[in-house]
Amino acid sequence: MAQEMFFCERSRRLLLAAIALHALVMLVLITVTPASAAGETAERVELGRNIYTKHCASCHGAKLEGQPNWRTRNADGRLPAPPHDASGHTWHHDDEHLFRITKEGPAGIVGKGYVSDMPGFADTLSDAEIEAVITFIKSTWPERIRKRHDRLNRR
Repeated sequence: MAQEMFFCERSRRLLLAAIALHALVMLVLITVTPASAAGETAERVELGRNIYTKHCASCHGAKLEGQPNWRTRNADGRLPAPPHDASGHTWHHDDEHLFRITKEGPAGIVGKGYVSDMPGFADTLSDAEIEAVITFIKSTWPERIRKRHDRLNRR
């Protein structure tokens, strides 16, 4: 009988320890996951800002404002660079689409002889650098647009 009580007490203690450990792990996940799930750390945003400044700002604008009349084709039939701020349509595309446009260029996505002044950056930027640029751009959007874009990414 004493031995049964020993095992019962030991089992109860192990169960309580397991529950406490589970609660601790959940607490850590809850407090850490939102920032990492968004992929938005200060370092990543800064890296994206630096890459954007070097490779993108000359066409899309230092303030992400794009080129004038970006919805109207130039005389050569090409569209000017669109803004990436809230006034543009970048946030209408999910992250995967933005990544592919940046990596392959619009012509690589559209195909069929589509011409664009934007090159693909597959040979210039790593996947992580492209993702950092997208993270930087998204970090500049107002909360309402970011929420809408997050919903788009979940589809």
